[in-house]
Amino acid sequence: MPIIQSVERALKILDLFDERERELPITEISKRMNLHKSTVHSLLKTLQQQHYISQNEENGKYSLGLKLLERGSMVIGHLDLRNVARKHLEWLSATTNLTIHLVILDGKEGVYVDKVEGSGVTVLYSRIGRRVPIHTSAVGKTLVATKTDSELNLLLDGYHFTKPTEKSISSKEQFLEEIVKVRSAGYSIDNEENEPGIFCLAVPIKNYSGNVIAAVSISMPASKKNQETLDYYVSILKECSGKISHELGYEFQKI
Repeated sequence: MPIIQSVERALKILDLFDERERELPITEISKRMNLHKSTVHSLLKTLQQQHYISQNEENGKYSLGLKLLERGSMVIGHLDLRNVARKHLEWLSATTNLTIHLVILDGKEGVYVDKVEGSGVTVLYSRIGRRVPIHTSAVGKTLVATKTDSELNLLLDGYHFTKPTEKSISSKEQFLEEIVKVRSAGYSIDNEENEPGIFCLAVPIKNYSGNVIAAVSISMPASKKNQETLDYYVSILKECSGKISHELGYEFQKI
């Protein structure tokens, strides 16, 4: 399938912005895109005209436009999963005082589609719309654990095992060993593999056909984990995921 170069370039410009770099000058955008400044200027002006990019009149720097918020809100609003899950995530957070995440699989990464903050822990990494590697997160491991071995091998073809912390899984062999454990236990863990000091547990959410369509996780300070808390949180997570799955048409007793 042919790729339209200008569209690809425009989308890559949007990807340059994140929570750390909310504004960028055109010289920096040109440098990162490895494109001449005049080409980048044309792309930026087109995006600006369509309100996907804004320009600060005082310093001339560019940032993401409000049109993206509008489009993103429409996508989120149409996610039945999020609508169904919300009250259960709030219940779980209120019951545990911890932060709860709802994540779906998109390609080879997880995407946060909802988050309920708990005062018992602050998770800096996650925010709605952000992507998370499958090998460093409990949600990622859960999302791929029910795939067949051939599906997993295809998914991991060319996969890059980044190492955001000292405890991150760093190879395909390690990851597959971890998936075997997840399949056996029925839940997955992230033991400070994505963010230092944060321990996470995750379980799957299934739809009416029994397919895993999302994962729900609970995050806590790693210093507070022990076997007693692990057993309790796995139990209450499964109760939460079971209720969500049931409302999505899955038979509760199969969880």
